[in-house]
Amino acid sequence: MLDARGIEAGYGASQVLFGIALQLQPGQVTALLGRNGMGKSTLLKVISGALPARAGRVQFLGADITNARADAIARRGMGIVPEGRHVFPNLSVDEHLRAFARTRNGEAARWTPTRLYELFPRLAERRTNAGHQLSGGEQQMLAIARALSTHPRLLILDEATEGLAPVVREEIWRCLARLKAEGEAILVVDKYVQRLLPLADQHVILERGRVVWQGDSAALDADRGLWARYLGV
Repeated sequence: MLDARGIEAGYGASQVLFGIALQLQPGQVTALLGRNGMGKSTLLKVISGALPARAGRVQFLGADITNARADAIARRGMGIVPEGRHVFPNLSVDEHLRAFARTRNGEAARWTPTRLYELFPRLAERRTNAGHQLSGGEQQMLAIARALSTHPRLLILDEATEGLAPVVREEIWRCLARLKAEGEAILVVDKYVQRLLPLADQHVILERGRVVWQGDSAALDADRGLWARYLGV
């Protein structure tokens, strides 16, 4: 589904990524791990078209999308839940979901507003509220629902539970578990490694812009030295 190889990128004179490789299969959940400033968000920006790659290649669903425009990549089926949520303050919850809804190539709509409200009952209660009237947790739920309304082939979440109350984080984890059960392909950045273990099929650890470890949940759980060395846990 996603095949990134030899990715190098940065900002101005500063290079952040050094030869990154990352592959995802259909229906697979991948966790991108590492301390702050190690290049995780930069890699997501390159994959989604928000930042050009200086070297390397990104393929998505068999097409070369290296340095393609972000809107063109989104139309191919990549849904992004950005860090910071970025909901529209003056649009209601319902308007968010209807404005972004689309299907692809005549496919039946999988994530209708009805199903999204079932996934996030709290949004159903707030469906007429504007974005600025929602709590941080509700805005995060809306950002995920908005991305799902585009019927993505790959859902990318950058710091999906950052800054949220524990009870809201649990609701987000419940949502992601259901998405996995329904076969959604997900690439997620998050610091709560313990909660990612039952969710992710593979984990990729970045350190100073390089992949330093990759493996499944069983291997990561068995080597707590990796947690202390690269994740600060």
